Amino acid sequence: MPRIEVVHGTDLKAGDVTDGIRRDKAFETDTVLVSQTRLDRGAISGWHHHGTHDLYGFVVSGRLRLEYGPNGTEAAAVSPGDFFHVPRGLVHRDVNPDPAHGVVVVSILVGSGVPVVNVESP
Repeated sequence: MPRIEVVHGTDLKAGDVTDGIRRDKAFETDTVLVSQTRLDRGAISGWHHHGTHDLYGFVVSGRLRLEYGPNGTEAAAVSPGDFFHVPRGLVHRDVNPDPAHGVVVVSILVGSGVPVVNVESP
């Protein structure tokens, strides 16, 4: 008989690492990865992309700025309650512009292969 699976926040597993970002996995299959992403106050992550995965996110708390494009000149601002999509292969970095509060995001990666590829620059 099918069952509903629950992963409590205290039972999340450590995920892939990018400087400045903490990722903790809740669910993972061959094609989907659901995780919680955290950025500390004022944090700026390293540049990275998600390979052949599309990333769908929901900002739970804090403000997030996603920088991308040539030399990181493009940006998307995301606030609590906002959803966002980062297309597969798009090099970007996560920025928490708030020196007083952290950021919490629920992330859903859909695709296959390596979920995080760290790179030197956009």
